[in-house]
Amino acid sequence: MISVDLIYRYFPDLTLTQKSQFEALYDVYKTWNDQINVVSRKDFEFFYERHVLHSLGIAKMIDFKPGTHVLDVGTGGGFPGIPLAILFPDVNFHLVDSIGKKIKVVKGVKEELGLKNVRGEQKRADELKLKYDFVVSRAVTQIDNFLPWVSNKFFTKQKNAYPNGIFYLKGGDLSEEFANVTQHHEELDLATCFKEEFFETKKVVYIKMI
Repeated sequence: MISVDLIYRYFPDLTLTQKSQFEALYDVYKTWNDQINVVSRKDFEFFYERHVLHSLGIAKMIDFKPGTHVLDVGTGGGFPGIPLAILFPDVNFHLVDSIGKKIKVVKGVKEELGLKNVRGEQKRADELKLKYDFVVSRAVTQIDNFLPWVSNKFFTKQKNAYPNGIFYLKGGDLSEEFANVTQHHEELDLATCFKEEFFETKKVVYIKMI
């Protein structure tokens, strides 16, 4: 269940560098997690499925173009940002979290994997002054709380297949939560991409923000 082969199955065109980085993720995170708990210990045997592959679900909806700037809000120990940064080495990822010890893990993982396209910072999203093409996040809060944090964080010029906006990893029935979202949004059921039972109720939600 902890085999990196799960990633190779769904992303067969990885470079040797990407394969070695994905392979190294488990041991790097295991070492950090023993010091600072950022991944549930009961979940760790499902590390590649529930954390790495889940993060990469965003890549089943969009193929970020080189030079794209992506903000990961509430990244925790680096999800979805770190797996996406491995998959998209020519895309710039800014990973933020309000909890310093989680960003310590992000910075440690970045250094150990040699990820030059990752920046980790202890900060709340609403404190940031920079602009981005996209914001990603993994269910840090209800969407009506999340939108005000990032509503002014987007470049007005787009260069990707999707207009600049949010890719949000969520689970379950989202109809009530998104009932008051006025922006254009659409869902991808990850069960159509990944056959593992974990993904039966998991979704990527895209919200257009420009």
